[in-house]
This record gives sequence, structure tokens and C-alpha cells, in this order.
Amino acid sequence: MNMIKPALLQPGDRVAAVTLSWGGPYVFPHRFEAGVRQIREVLRLEVVPSRHALRDPAWLLRNPAARADDLMEAFADPSIKGIISSIGGDDSIRIVPFIKPDIIRAHPKVFLGYSDATVTHLACLKSGLISFYGPSIMSGLAENKGIPGYLLDSLRRLLFDPDTGAIIRENQGGWTRDFLDWGDPLNQERRRAFREPSRWNILQGTGCYRGHLLGGCADVLEMVKQTDLWPSLDLWDNAILFLENSENAVSPQIFKQWLRNYSAIGVLDRIGGFLFGRPGHMKPEQFQAYDDVIQQVLVAECGRTDIPIVTQMDFGHTDPMFTLPYMTSCEIDIAGRRMTLGAAVS
Repeated sequence: MNMIKPALLQPGDRVAAVTLSWGGPYVFPHRFEAGVRQIREVLRLEVVPSRHALRDPAWLLRNPAARADDLMEAFADPSIKGIISSIGGDDSIRIVPFIKPDIIRAHPKVFLGYSDATVTHLACLKSGLISFYGPSIMSGLAENKGIPGYLLDSLRRLLFDPDTGAIIRENQGGWTRDFLDWGDPLNQERRRAFREPSRWNILQGTGCYRGHLLGGCADVLEMVKQTDLWPSLDLWDNAILFLENSENAVSPQIFKQWLRNYSAIGVLDRIGGFLFGRPGHMKPEQFQAYDDVIQQVLVAECGRTDIPIVTQMDFGHTDPMFTLPYMTSCEIDIAGRRMTLGAAVS
């Protein structure tokens, strides 16, 4: 599938903030404004809220068409050079009937977000546009005491540099899932407690492997299966499947059932690699249970001894996170413990 690369972002560009699910900017306006401020000061972008981005959660819940209209208007507006999800949620799937792929295809631009934004990423994929699985305005870009350098590095290389793509290495600065209540504005000035750096867990593989990136939040992908947005089987050929779970962190047993479904529908027979993000809101001692499930399904049951399997990675519901561009080339260097991503903007 020939994908459209969006134009790179440049300092001074206007980017739209869209609220496609939960009305977080209304509930925690200071958190949203912190993200807007840090994007302006660090990335030099001007954030423009879409028409309904700041509406209350109850109104947004009743009006999925309005949320989709915001997205379509942001794509169609020539003064807007990129679109960033304000925050996730759990019902972006309800905007699907109102998304117009022809508008996305006719006005390609950067779309950035994660979690429930997986729905919009697959809408971009259906439209033939590369999009970016990475931070949202309120989570990641509004990080207490400033945007982490590890997050910034991949974001800048992917969205602002037209040539190099990005080299993703293990995070040497530590990671956190420490929770500080967004309801207290004073917490914004407190740095969260960070754990010691942890290495990616290489369950399988030697040498280098190449493929294209496809995946998202596992919870949301379950809602997308059997809809028109679900990628056709040929798109999974040699795909590097990246999955992560949300802060709700389904049990390893349920995750195993989900993986078995990927096998039943033919996906696991076709992929060229498997990446799993650090499980959201879980303690490190609980990670092994997910790794055991992944090995059971992919290796013992599906016989995929030929692909790289790397877990406990720094994307999705962990902080700081790196960004992954959909349908973009990815080389996994097992010995070097790094990934090289192709240029995703033009």
C-alpha cells in the first residue's frame, strides 16, 4: 500500500487540538493549558483548540458526530499543519460513521496521539495517510516539570526532520507510572517519582529484522475488529505488530485470549515481528506474566520462532514514551538493542 507522508512540522505552525473521546480539557483545564504551553515553548507550535475540544464530557458523549466534525475540519483547514489528540478515553469508536476518508486523503497532515486515538490512526491508514502513535497534549506533552528529553528526541526526529527518520534506543533516564492527581493544579509543578531505567526484554531474535509498523492500543483494537477500519490481511504481511494495553491493564488471561484471536484471524501467521509496550499501571513484578502469555501464543501455539519478540518497551501507557509512525519502515537490531525508523514526513 502506497502511503502518503504528511508535510513536516516547522516552528510557528498552527496545530489543532481535538478531543475525540473523553472531555479531559474541560475537567482539568490547567493540565490542558500546561500541555499547550509546553508545546508552544519547546516545540514552537501554536495550539488551536477545535470547535468542541473544550466541551464538557457529558456533551461530548452525546455528540460523537461533532467530535468527528472537529477532526474533519482540522484536516480540511489549510492553516492547520498538524493535529494532536488532547487526551484518550473509551468511545472514539462512535465517531467512525462520521469520518470522511476522502477529506483525510485530500488534506494529509500530521496526526499524533495514542490510546483511544488508535481509532483515528486506523482511519488515517484507511485513507492512506501515515500517522504517529505518540503523546497527547494532556499526557506526555503536559508532563510535570516539562516534556521529557526521551520523548522529545523521537518526536523531533520523526515530525520535524524530513530526512533522517529516527533511531530509538532504550531509555536511560528512568520511567514512571507514578500518579499525581490532575485535580490539584499544584501537582503540575511536582516532578513524578521515576524508577530506575529498565532494559527492553528480548524474548526472541538475533540479528536484524525489517518490516513496517502496525498496531496500537490492544484494548481499542478489540473494538475495531470486524469494522471497516480493520486492516486487510495483506497489510499484515511482514508487519511489525506493536501492542500495548491501557491504564486499565487487562489481565494476562484476557490478553492471551486477544492474542489467540489475532492468530485465529490470520494475523500472527503473517507478521514479521512483535513489540509490546510496558504494561500500563502495573508493577514490574507483574510484567513477566504478560511475557509468558506472549511466548505461549506466538511461539508455543503459533510456532513463530522466526520473528523478533521484544517486550517492556517505552511506548503507550508508560512515561516517557517514544513515537511510532504507522506503516513506516522499521529495522529492529537485536544485538544493538535499537530500532531504526524510516522518514515518515516529507
